[in-house]
Amino acid sequence: MLVFMKFLLLLFASVSGYLILRQIVGNEWIAYTGFISGVLIAVIALKFEERVNRTPLRIVLGGAFGLIIGLVVANLLTYPLISLTTNPYLEFSAYIFTNCVIGYLGLSVGMKKGDEIDWFNRMLSLRPNDDEKQKKEIASTLVLDTSVIIDGRIADVCETGFVSGPLVVPQFVLSELQYIADSPDPLKKTRGTRGLDILQRLQKETPIEVRISDEDFPATRQVDMKLVEFAKKHAARILTNDVNLNKVAKLHGVGVLNINALAAALKPVILPSEEMKILVIKEGKEDGQGVGYLDDGTMVVVDNGISHVGKTVDVSVTSILQTANGRLIFSRVKDSRKPSVVRAVT
Repeated sequence: MLVFMKFLLLLFASVSGYLILRQIVGNEWIAYTGFISGVLIAVIALKFEERVNRTPLRIVLGGAFGLIIGLVVANLLTYPLISLTTNPYLEFSAYIFTNCVIGYLGLSVGMKKGDEIDWFNRMLSLRPNDDEKQKKEIASTLVLDTSVIIDGRIADVCETGFVSGPLVVPQFVLSELQYIADSPDPLKKTRGTRGLDILQRLQKETPIEVRISDEDFPATRQVDMKLVEFAKKHAARILTNDVNLNKVAKLHGVGVLNINALAAALKPVILPSEEMKILVIKEGKEDGQGVGYLDDGTMVVVDNGISHVGKTVDVSVTSILQTANGRLIFSRVKDSRKPSVVRAVT
């Protein structure tokens, strides 16, 4: 049906051009020029229609407004010129030339200004709430990298409801996960399979929308740089555990969220002399020491705790050591009267 309508437009434009020019000029051979002009005008109109369908409404309205003003100005300029001559060829040429040139200028300027200003949306109330919603959605979009998917904690975070924005997994990240899962190395194979399982869990068991993007950057080979370019293009943030990717992304002005940084920020604040309950699970490296762990995995060394292995005891914090791998808490059993001896742990 659409093709038939386009054919009718070509037929109508060509015949109309022929008849109009023959009526004006009176020469049949010259009238064929109008036939050709009608065909060209129809083709241009169809191409213009395709472009309009891909153009935002504010640009279309700006172009229409500019075209109308341009045609009005062109006719105001052409009318006194036509009244000064009796040559029909000159009248027609001046009319067509002036309308085409000034009409095109009006259309071009109108489309450009319509793209620069947003007064059409305010004047016609063209869903401003939807525009604001789209901006918020772009700002909250998170792009996942391979490390954070394999890590798996992102699924737990999503289930708690702390992440509200959509999660985007580029196809090149998914391909890297598949490559790792197909590796002959058992460790890599396990990590890759875990990553794919985490993605399925995110899609099926969490309320967060997970999108797979097919967009790629063939000119860039490294996956990390592809992630940076992807996030930069879509004004999104990268969710990662990779320290180097974190640094590179920040150098390019891309926002980064690090799961490890989030976990460190959520660790409970422990102060010297604070009391807590610890399950002593094993013997420590030094004589008489026992070892337990907090819920977040922080190691607690219990002085004089070897006799309490397998028991939950009340301990008092004596000191806290910050290491490259995290915190190390030294304590002693609350009821112990024996002085605490804490040695350097390497």
